[in-house]
Amino acid sequence: MSGPARRLVVLRHAKSAWPDGVPDHDRPLGPRGLRDAPAVGRSLDPPGLALCSTAVRARRTWELAAAEWAAAPPVRYDRRIYEAPPARLLEVVRETPPEVRTLLLIGHSPGLEGLIERLAGEAAGDTLERVRAKFPTAAVAVLDWEGTDWTALAPGAARLTSVTVPRGEKAARGEKP
Repeated sequence: MSGPARRLVVLRHAKSAWPDGVPDHDRPLGPRGLRDAPAVGRSLDPPGLALCSTAVRARRTWELAAAEWAAAPPVRYDRRIYEAPPARLLEVVRETPPEVRTLLLIGHSPGLEGLIERLAGEAAGDTLERVRAKFPTAAVAVLDWEGTDWTALAPGAARLTSVTVPRGEKAARGEKP
């Protein structure tokens, strides 16, 4: 597949809290998530567009990450991302306008891991094994590919170039998160 270079950045929401009586969709970020989400923003260049789950923890992850940039890029909140299997996530990604070169997808486990595995025809070093072993909260996977537009993104078409887990200041000082 040839065409312009494109990048899909896959972000699992930051660590959530588990308050009693709160439905899963409405769970907020916990203390570690509130520290890690801004670190995610500091670790990334702003995307051309963000697609974000409607779950409270995903939305808050986006808000805190985007606050680290001079100007927040456009975001689309999409209920289909919440609890989506890999095939559904790929459908959502394929709806991205062709002028977007870098897309940030913010969602949930295990769908994100499945999407990464499905798209990664190649992987740098042990990145794919790391995703398979554990894709923790606030983890970021970067997939690069070339294509005429997002509808052309197909299984095996991308190269998984990196997997990182940005952590907030408490973790950076060596304290337990």
